[in-house]
Amino acid sequence: MSSEELLETVLGLPSAERAKLARELLRSLDQAEDPNLEQQWLDVIVRRAEELADGTVEPVDWDVARERISRRLQERRR
Repeated sequence: MSSEELLETVLGLPSAERAKLARELLRSLDQAEDPNLEQQWLDVIVRRAEELADGTVEPVDWDVARERISRRLQERRR
């Protein structure tokens, strides 16, 4: 069965079944990327929380961060 035929068959399924298949397909892509990705994100979260707690970094208000990001993007476009 070709991918086109499979797609046609899947599109004929009820929406709940299509959603289930979509979730599983997306999950399979996430797993294929990097099996350690979840642990890596957890490590980053813990490190950043520790940096905030020990004062290594200071939080930045979202409005300030957004302005900095916008300015940097504008500079890159020049």
